[in-house]
Amino acid sequence: MRGLPRNAKGALEKARDCALLAVEVYNKPAIKFKSGGYISLMVIAWTALFHAIFFKRKLKPFYRRESGRFVKVDGDFKYWELDESLRQYYQADTGNPVRKNLEFFIPLRNRIEHRSMPELDGSIFGECQAMLLNFDEMVEREFGARFCLRESLSFALQLFPSSANLAAAIQHSPMTKPVVDFIQQYRSTISAEVAGSGKFAFKAFLIQVGNHKSESALPIQFIHYDKLSDDQKKQLSNFAVMVKNREVPVANPDTIRAGDVAKKVQAGLGNPQIERGGKLVNRFNLAIHTRCWKRYKARPDSGSANPEATDWKYCIYDKRHNDYGYTQAWVEFLIEKLKTPAELDAVCKSEPAN
Repeated sequence: MRGLPRNAKGALEKARDCALLAVEVYNKPAIKFKSGGYISLMVIAWTALFHAIFFKRKLKPFYRRESGRFVKVDGDFKYWELDESLRQYYQADTGNPVRKNLEFFIPLRNRIEHRSMPELDGSIFGECQAMLLNFDEMVEREFGARFCLRESLSFALQLFPSSANLAAAIQHSPMTKPVVDFIQQYRSTISAEVAGSGKFAFKAFLIQVGNHKSESALPIQFIHYDKLSDDQKKQLSNFAVMVKNREVPVANPDTIRAGDVAKKVQAGLGNPQIERGGKLVNRFNLAIHTRCWKRYKARPDSGSANPEATDWKYCIYDKRHNDYGYTQAWVEFLIEKLKTPAELDAVCKSEPAN
């Protein structure tokens, strides 16, 4: 690692060690919930990798106060977490599939760190594999091939579970439902281009063939889809149709209309009313709801050039119908936020809705 600043060298070593440990955890047969430990370690690995990149570029990945002084916690600098590192590295490139892959794992890690859900392993394998391949490609691009992990790894022996049994386990487990709902919701928010990218989720067919006559032939050969000819891609697509399970997606199944949000929040606040025009009306209504999504930045204004730039935890843009759906988390957020009379008054007195 000659030529690298000491802090960049230390961060890169940490990144590689965590990534190798993540793979070791995932490939241990005795471990049931493989993706749980893998995701936690890979998030650390990616965070350290970005820190190494910033240090190499003579940037300090620490939070600053408005005064410009660095924030310290217990006497040490407060480093950027992975989500902040992504914002700093990719800047305006919000649709990058590598970034979208990592943004999928940050909240997912928070949801699974206190749970054991081995039945989820198969359902997120594609994203987990892409997370590792993207890591190695980033290492090579930023620091050179000599630091890559690929020479240290080999294909793990696998006995894949039945997809039917996996689906049934997920469907009938109340513990996994919130996490499965999050996974489905996140996948529904990304573009078709990102969803189909191998940078977001790696997909492959492993097909048993007869032994090759040549002793030097590799038992498994990895070929990038992008490097196939048009005829080869067509043949693969035809084959994929024959072997894959048919999934019927439902667009935004868990979203709520603005009018229904207003009703739910009004009820959740205890049905407060105010006098207007000589009669009592609901305190929380559609107009106040509009002021809320403006105030709390749940979605962009109508007519925005980037209507999909929502806070996906609370709001999802429907491109086909050119409108927005809201989540149950948004309803709960508003009820909790507006329970404080001062906050509700502030919302009602804020800039009128357009």
